[in-house]
Amino acid sequence: QVQLVESGGGSVQAGGSLRLSCAASGFVYRLYRMAWFRQAPGKEREGVATIDTIGNTGYADSVKGRFTISRDNAKNTLYLQMNSLKPEDTGTYYCAASGYAPCVLCQSSYRYWGQGTQVSVSA
Repeated sequence: QVQLVESGGGSVQAGGSLRLSCAASGFVYRLYRMAWFRQAPGKEREGVATIDTIGNTGYADSVKGRFTISRDNAKNTLYLQMNSLKPEDTGTYYCAASGYAPCVLCQSSYRYWGQGTQVSVSA
């Protein structure tokens, strides 16, 4: 069965860093575009960062320059390095996999989803 399992979330003060990981199994990971989405309470889920099958990246304007998405195809693992964290980065972070993404940071493009990991940034 397909599994995406996020880890690395936690609580951090503003200005701090976290590194999220997503372990993928049950599908041919190297053939899928991957992305991180997040959702704060009372807000819509939003695309944060995406990476294609060969390492090209894209970011939401709100995280550009602070977050870095990367992948290790040999380990079937996706990462999100988050630096200079702000309280508005608080939320549940999900990794997702897409086989076809006409819109690269739209939920509808992503076929497989993890259960999420919580990130809390305090002021």
